[in-house]
Amino acid sequence: MRTTRVWRRVLGVEHTVIEWVGLEPGGRGGEVLVAQVRPKVGAVGRCSRCQRRCPGYDTGDKPRRWRGLDLGSIQVFLQATTCRVSCPEHGVVVAAVPWARRGSRFTIACEDTCAWLVCHAALSVVAVLLWVAWRRVSDIVARVLAARGQASDRLAGLRRIGIEEISYRKGARYLRVVTDHDTGRWVWAGNDRTAATLRQFFEDLGPDRAAALSHVSAEGAEFLHTVVTEGAPKAVLCLDAVHVAAWATKALEEVRRGLAAQLRRTGRAEQATTIKKTRWALRKNPPELTGDQRSTLAAIAKDNGALSRAYLRKEQLHVIFQAELPEARALLAGWISWARRSRIPAFVRLTKTITRFQTLILNAVEHHLSNARSEATNTHLRLLTRRGYGYHSPESLIAMVDLTRGGLCPPLPGRS
Repeated sequence: MRTTRVWRRVLGVEHTVIEWVGLEPGGRGGEVLVAQVRPKVGAVGRCSRCQRRCPGYDTGDKPRRWRGLDLGSIQVFLQATTCRVSCPEHGVVVAAVPWARRGSRFTIACEDTCAWLVCHAALSVVAVLLWVAWRRVSDIVARVLAARGQASDRLAGLRRIGIEEISYRKGARYLRVVTDHDTGRWVWAGNDRTAATLRQFFEDLGPDRAAALSHVSAEGAEFLHTVVTEGAPKAVLCLDAVHVAAWATKALEEVRRGLAAQLRRTGRAEQATTIKKTRWALRKNPPELTGDQRSTLAAIAKDNGALSRAYLRKEQLHVIFQAELPEARALLAGWISWARRSRIPAFVRLTKTITRFQTLILNAVEHHLSNARSEATNTHLRLLTRRGYGYHSPESLIAMVDLTRGGLCPPLPGRS
C-alpha cells in the first residue's frame, strides 16, 4: 500500500492529493503535524455553494490551514493554497475543497467526530478534548446537520405551531421559539421576545405559508396575539395551558405568602414557618406528591380553609384543559363564578384575566393544543447551555437540540 494512500486513510480525506507530511513547532510548545494537500483534478475549480465546475478567478497568496483529527497528543492540520472561482449563479466565491465544508476551518472528519461527541458529552468536555473554542462546537454542530439535510427547510408544511419564549442563559437572555405541533421539533428561533422578533418569523415564513397555518398556541401576551392575527389571520389562536396553570400557581403562591406573613404579624411564627414549608406540596401535580406532601395538604385542608380552597381551584384549571369542550365550558364558567365570589384577592384578579381570555382557553381545549412538548425541549436546551457555557446563536441552539434530543446522532467517522 502506497504511503500517500495510508496518509489519506489516517487523515480521513477523499479526492485529495497529499504532497508531503511533516512536523512543525506548535503554539503550545510542542509539535504539530502538517500535511500539504491539494484537490484531485476532478475536484478542482468547483463552486463551494453548488459544486458546479467554474472558471478560475484568482489564487490566494498564502496557504490556508484546516484543523484535522488529532493523532494521539499531536494536533493535525491540512494545508493548501486556495483559489476563487467565478460561478454564473453565485458570483465570485472560494472554490470548494473535498476535505472541508463551506465556511469551515475544520476537516469533515473532525466535524463529524465533534458532532458525535456532542451527543454523548457536555460541550465544555468536547471543547477541551478536541482543543477547540466552545463557540466553535455549536457552529460545527449546525454545519453537520445542515450538510445532512436536517436544516434544509424547517418552515415547509407547517399547519399547527406553538410560540414560546425561553430564558437560555444568565442575565435574562431570551429566545422566541416556534415549535411544530405535528412533529414536536423546533422550526425557528430568534433573539429576544419582542414583537419585532415574531414579525421576523412571519417574514421568513412568507404570506403563502402563513396563510396555510390553521392553529397557533401562544402565551397570554397581547402583542403576540396582535402579531399572530396580522401574520396568520386564518389561524385559530389558542391560549397555552402551561401559562394558564402558571397564572394559577402564581396566585396560589401569593395566597400562601400572605397567610404566612399574617401569622408572623400575629406572633405565630411557628405556624408561619409550617406554611412556608408547604410551597412544593402546593405546586406539584397530585400524581407526583410524596406521602409527606399528601399529609401536608390534608393538614392544610383541615386548618387553613382559604389556602385549601385556592389550591383546589388551581387544580381545577388543570381539569378544565383535560375535559371535552361542553364539559370544559361548564367547568370554566363555574370556576369564574366561584373566583369572583371567593374574596381571595389574588384569585379575584386572576378571574379578570381568565375572563378576558376565555375564548382562547376554550379554543385550546377544543383543538387539544398545548406547548407542554415545547417546555420539555426548553428544559433540555437549558441543560445544554448550562453544560456548554457561553453564547450560542439561535441556529446553533436549534441544531444542538435536534442533534441531542431528536435522535439525529451522526455515525462516528470511520466506524460502522
